[in-house]
Amino acid sequence: MAKRKLTRRQNWRIQKIQEERISRARKKESQIEEQLKNDQLGPEQQGLVIAHYGAQLDIEPINKPGDTWRCHLRTNLPALVTGDKVIWRAGKEGCSGVVVALEERNSLLSRPDMRGQLKPVAANIDYIVLVIAPVPTPYPNLVDRYLVAAEAVDIEPVLLLNKTDLLSTPEDRQLMDDLLSTYENIGYRTLKASTHSEEGLQPLKALLDQHTSVFVGQSGVGKSSLVNALLPGVDIRVGALSETTGKGTHTTTAAKLFHFPSGGTLIDSPGIREFGLWHMEQEEVIQGFREFRPFLGHCRFRDCQHEQEPGCAIQQALINGDILPERMDSYRQILGSLL
Repeated sequence: MAKRKLTRRQNWRIQKIQEERISRARKKESQIEEQLKNDQLGPEQQGLVIAHYGAQLDIEPINKPGDTWRCHLRTNLPALVTGDKVIWRAGKEGCSGVVVALEERNSLLSRPDMRGQLKPVAANIDYIVLVIAPVPTPYPNLVDRYLVAAEAVDIEPVLLLNKTDLLSTPEDRQLMDDLLSTYENIGYRTLKASTHSEEGLQPLKALLDQHTSVFVGQSGVGKSSLVNALLPGVDIRVGALSETTGKGTHTTTAAKLFHFPSGGTLIDSPGIREFGLWHMEQEEVIQGFREFRPFLGHCRFRDCQHEQEPGCAIQQALINGDILPERMDSYRQILGSLL
């Protein structure tokens, strides 16, 4: 179907809006430069990005949790995300400031947007806590996509089964136990929890203590409920599952960082129903399957595609039981989605 042609007035309005946005951005940058030039800001200090709202950030001075400053950032800086450590200067009016530099990151979690372009989500993370639940259904291929993404950025993933109180029958419990044991046997850490019965919350707190972690997973698996249970008083809005789709409704709209009283931080990120890997190459995907790695480089042919080629080490590992058929199928599904 041909694109609808815009009228002259519509084109004029679009151009006018764009010009106004550019003008506002230039004015803001001019104001920031004027503040810097005329020494209207305080001394440089270290800070932590605890939330991101478009062109503005919430910054905490290092070692001063709860002391929040709404800051603008200079236009020459890269995109900043929650968890970034920055250099900033406070405004003399005591309620605003300017971010002037980004400190080196230890890690960066990104996800592709609808156009396949990588969008940073959070920085300086120790654990990616992949939250699943009995509902919505935790399909293994979806779990594998998150794990591949975590492996690609070298951040340790932890698989957390939430809402265990919904496992009302022995069959349901066995199904989830089998799913978790698959990943435990590969070497992943797994946990179980329920905010309703408070089962498993203490082991989860122990894991997160003194670390920076981010919760990821489908909408509706209870990430926000977990934050509320782990940090009483935060009161993040919780959404119900959609009656039409059975999937979660998005309640978190921006990644935000929270502090544990005893130490450590937690980043609650917007729900992601599907974790696309369109930006990855085949070699990156296969490296994301942890149990495949010992066999890589041992195939007879250097350009082996691990299908029906003779002397394929991956196929032999599959025959020997070192690689599960369902994981091999999942790997092939992911590869197929990249085409």
